[in-house]
Amino acid sequence: MSTMMAKKQDPRTPTYNLVVVGLSGTEKDKGQCGVGKSCLCNRFVRPSADDFYLDHTSVLSTSDFGGRVVNNDHFLFWGEAGRVLDEGPETRMHVVEQTEFIDDQTFQPHRSTALQPYIKRAAATKLSSAEKLMYFCTDQLGLEQDFEQKQMPEGKLMVDGCLLCVDVSRGMNRSFEDQMKFITNLYNQLAKTKKPVVLVLTKCDEGVERYIKDSHTFALAKKNLQVVETSARSNVNVDLAFLTLIQLIDKGKGKPKIIPYFEALKQQSQQIASAKDRYEWLVNRIVKNHNETWPDISRRMQSSAEYRDYVFLEGTAKAKKLFQQHVHRLKQDHIERRRRAYLSTLPQALSLLVPKLDEVDHLSWSGVQKVLETKRDFSQWFIVLDDTPWETTPHIDVMEDERIPQDLLETPAAEAVYETHLEQLRNERKRADMRWEFKEKLSVSPFITAGKPWEEARSFIMTEDFYQWLDEAEYLDIYNKHQKEIIDRAKDDFQELLLEFSELFYELEVDAKPSREKMGAIQEVLGEEQRFKALQKLQAERDALVLKHIHFVYHPTKDTCPNNPHCVDSKLEQILATRFPTRYASEPSRQDGGRADRINLVILGKDGLAREMANEIRAMCTSDDRYMLEGRIYELALRPIEGKVRLPVNSFHTATFTPHGCLCLYNSKESLSYVVESLERLREVTLGRRDRDNSLAQLPLSLLLVTKRGVGSIGDIGGETAQTLIHQGQQVAGKLQCAYLDPASPGAGYGRNNVSEKQINQMLKGLLESRRSLGSSSPPLPPPSSAFRDPQAQPVPDAVLRIVMCLMCGDTYDLEQLLAPFLMPQHCRPASSLSNGTSVLLELAVGAQRQSIELSLLSFHSSFALRKSRLVHGYIAVYSARRRASMENLCAFLCDVQDIIPVQLLAVGESQMEISDSESAREQISQGEELAHEIEARFNTVICGHGGVVGGLHKIDLFQPFLKEVVEKRTIVEATHMYDHVAEACTNESVSPRCGSPSPVHTLLDSEDDVEPSSPYPTLREDGSLGSHMGSFKLPDLDSSDTFSVISEISSFESKLNNKMPPQVKPQAGAQGEPWAVRGAAAGGAQPPLHPPGGHLGVGQRRRLRPVGLRRAHGRRQQTRPTEEENIYSVPHDSTQGKIITIRNANKGHPNGSGGGNGSDSEADSSSLERRKLSAVGVKPKLYREMSKRLGKFSSFRTSFSIAATTRWAGRPRPAWTSWEGPTRRTRSTRRARTPRRGTSSRACAEPPR
Repeated sequence: MSTMMAKKQDPRTPTYNLVVVGLSGTEKDKGQCGVGKSCLCNRFVRPSADDFYLDHTSVLSTSDFGGRVVNNDHFLFWGEAGRVLDEGPETRMHVVEQTEFIDDQTFQPHRSTALQPYIKRAAATKLSSAEKLMYFCTDQLGLEQDFEQKQMPEGKLMVDGCLLCVDVSRGMNRSFEDQMKFITNLYNQLAKTKKPVVLVLTKCDEGVERYIKDSHTFALAKKNLQVVETSARSNVNVDLAFLTLIQLIDKGKGKPKIIPYFEALKQQSQQIASAKDRYEWLVNRIVKNHNETWPDISRRMQSSAEYRDYVFLEGTAKAKKLFQQHVHRLKQDHIERRRRAYLSTLPQALSLLVPKLDEVDHLSWSGVQKVLETKRDFSQWFIVLDDTPWETTPHIDVMEDERIPQDLLETPAAEAVYETHLEQLRNERKRADMRWEFKEKLSVSPFITAGKPWEEARSFIMTEDFYQWLDEAEYLDIYNKHQKEIIDRAKDDFQELLLEFSELFYELEVDAKPSREKMGAIQEVLGEEQRFKALQKLQAERDALVLKHIHFVYHPTKDTCPNNPHCVDSKLEQILATRFPTRYASEPSRQDGGRADRINLVILGKDGLAREMANEIRAMCTSDDRYMLEGRIYELALRPIEGKVRLPVNSFHTATFTPHGCLCLYNSKESLSYVVESLERLREVTLGRRDRDNSLAQLPLSLLLVTKRGVGSIGDIGGETAQTLIHQGQQVAGKLQCAYLDPASPGAGYGRNNVSEKQINQMLKGLLESRRSLGSSSPPLPPPSSAFRDPQAQPVPDAVLRIVMCLMCGDTYDLEQLLAPFLMPQHCRPASSLSNGTSVLLELAVGAQRQSIELSLLSFHSSFALRKSRLVHGYIAVYSARRRASMENLCAFLCDVQDIIPVQLLAVGESQMEISDSESAREQISQGEELAHEIEARFNTVICGHGGVVGGLHKIDLFQPFLKEVVEKRTIVEATHMYDHVAEACTNESVSPRCGSPSPVHTLLDSEDDVEPSSPYPTLREDGSLGSHMGSFKLPDLDSSDTFSVISEISSFESKLNNKMPPQVKPQAGAQGEPWAVRGAAAGGAQPPLHPPGGHLGVGQRRRLRPVGLRRAHGRRQQTRPTEEENIYSVPHDSTQGKIITIRNANKGHPNGSGGGNGSDSEADSSSLERRKLSAVGVKPKLYREMSKRLGKFSSFRTSFSIAATTRWAGRPRPAWTSWEGPTRRTRSTRRARTPRRGTSSRACAEPPR
């Protein structure tokens, strides 16, 4: 036995060879972490805190496994340790850990000389490994020469005892039951060696009570198996585990005494606390000066037992931290003594330099400081330091210089001394404070609502202190200004509420003079809304807002738009004028030629500061983000950043955005720290880059304290917090060498953040000066393509398809980014006629063919007029993901769109964070998806935020499925429009595109004698209200392959009417015809063409063209209840022919069999049509309101007020054959009782009886 040999060699120093074993293997076997064998060995062999390592890996490379430390073995030699037992001679122990090393390539155990499994290897009593080195930590592998090299004695060991480790913590991916099965097998193998074994419970500081009990139960079932609860991290009972094993090996060492874990932990904690107290006493005794450094002090304390004991238990790092905390306290105490000395001198200095009150009674404290600087004896009392703040400068250690640092005057303590010295100024300051306090109380008081008179509000807010300092007239003036602010805010909120209930106004079919019943219905629906109640004391103003909104609904123009002058139609005109300067003219382009220098500005601030500041700066700009500075126009590109700048999404520099300056915002210590950390991170990233322009390191910076509305300059802010923020901001500006912008004066700022135009001008001037000094230039604006500059250079084909993109006024996303993919020069051309307004022509590949598409860009209020009056092949309805009013206007628009017209819903967010984090945005997107699913429309979301990627993150390919659907449904859409338009032309003298509103397009005859028709296309209104933003569409020409025929029985009235309206095509057979000309070849005879869809007839013309007999026949036709055969749209099964068959008034629908004749077809033709009708499948278009529970929420109001709203045509029912209206689905229960449907408000076809 090696023990006996060691005793013979040196009986005074016995040596024992101990082996630590436990669960080992791959991650599948032992979980993601080991059971603590290595930490247990480390803490016992090298118990000092500086020598203890928590991380020990068993996954090694082949080279590390073959190094001299591991030496191709699956065990580690930890070295030798000595302990004294019962005051006897020192006992020496060699510690070996049996483990299993995993290959980092295959993640299987390394191949070793011993091919036995771990359980058998761990129970081996003889270990041998020539020249194996002692193990310290993982960093030693591959760097053996940097650590002590001590070999395992004689290269072999005879095992005297084993420590069996069980992890009682909640291990990751490891079952405790599986571990105990492994431990049972391992213990059985160890028992065969007849060697003493101690069961060691590791990680008891994180132990699970049930696991500990199960481990004790396991030990009780064994014979003489001692259990020791340990924690290597806390250094609890580690020595006890090894010494217990020694006592079991050598019975003469005494019987082991096992100490429970929590009792041992208490002893260890008391030992550490005692050592800490003695170490702190040592530091307090040695360190007396705040300028002491750790290397010097640590060398001086090396010989002290207090220092060595604490370092041994807690480590050098914690000892150094305690030293630094002590030095910091010394420095703060020294600074405080100096501050008190300076402040005690300040009253004497003020008495000598400013002895007269009239010199400073009109100045704030900052103004007094400037007055002090002008005094001749200023330098005798004050010193101007190069660095700030004064606490961090060497001046605090110059004891012989008692002059006051100038930046100390900016502290609240110095201001308090000044106020004490100038009692009268202090009283005036008190009056200002009372004004500010009164404003704050007004803003937070729940009793102060919009429109409340001063007499009612006075009792809620006035106190004796207020009356003591100010007259009531001053409070009344402040109150009136506050009332104006909250009234304006309440009106804005109420206007947004009206937009959110747009569908209600359209369903009520309001006109210029709405009835009392309709106004009551509006009040009933909106009455429970808080924004409605906010104006309950201003009912006249509220009613005026409702009437103004009704006027907007009845007469929607850019001038009546609630967002005027920022109506989206105006923005669209400006965008198109920039893209096509020679085709679309705009006012800014006429002024400066459409060119402006561009300034790229980064706005840095957390918690919404950057985004709010960007919005306020944009409010100072023109509608196209142009800013006037010293007579020149600049284009501002803003990039607000609020997150971590190390993330790519928050990068200052992108592929399309090179910043020219940065505006840093803060309103608290946390936001100021965020600015400093972000800029330091930015400079670290850009420091030392030689391969690129180091422009970010030289980026001009400006720092601004964002105050609340009404908070002014330093002298007017008041309060210790504001002064501290200003002081800290100036210190940071000095360190960063950037400009510090003074807060705005009272009442001079705009918006919530009280930013003034003067501050923005100051910041931009500094930025431009820095750019000139650095020789930088803004990235030039992309020049328009030559084809855009000269649209006459190449012919522009007429569009085959017409698509309308509807946009909501007031949405805050970047409109130019949204439209960028559509306006790319490779497929976008200006409209062929200036009358097309905000329209462009797109040449796109849709499927296998290229299509010519006319894309009309309109606001929602301009698009309402198109739903019934114009041929539109598809709609792209855009709404803001975070704005409810945008979604509600979209729903109101879709209510009266036929379900055969393809619709693409597009939800736009300003950032990915908004879409993912904003609850309201997620709800809006969810509603959009649900609506798209119900009406079988397309749905997509895009990101278009200000300062984002130029050109947008989306591409035109996103709309390919929608465009394919438009192409597929083109034929049925055109046929439906033509049929509806013919029916409407013979029934309505002047029908509004939207119920209850006048049509924005009229084609009137010049006189009663003029029987020739006017232009077949819509013209502008006489008042020009829709001329600029809507224009008029030219109906597209179709190829001969797309031309379809319509077989129709047309009344003699229609025939005569169409004879008066000649088609726009040549009459030659086989020529390419106008799609609006109806060919009768399929019916077996020539058929006169229908008038174009845009041609509305005048009243006088229709009356002259309608004979009396036909009017009577028409009247009888109205009186007859339409049957299913009277109005059928049939799509033949053989749809390859591209034919649409329309059958009206078949003989089956009349008792006599002949009453339904229209006078234009023969009886044979009628029977032929009847046979075709019976072989086809009838399809009647519905409105989208009938397909979705989201649409038509206020449909009951349409039926309830239809008769009362149309006094001229009251009692005259609308003929059923003039429209296709399915059953209206009522999905929203209103507060009023549902009124049965009594009819519609459309005008009857027949003339009034004479």
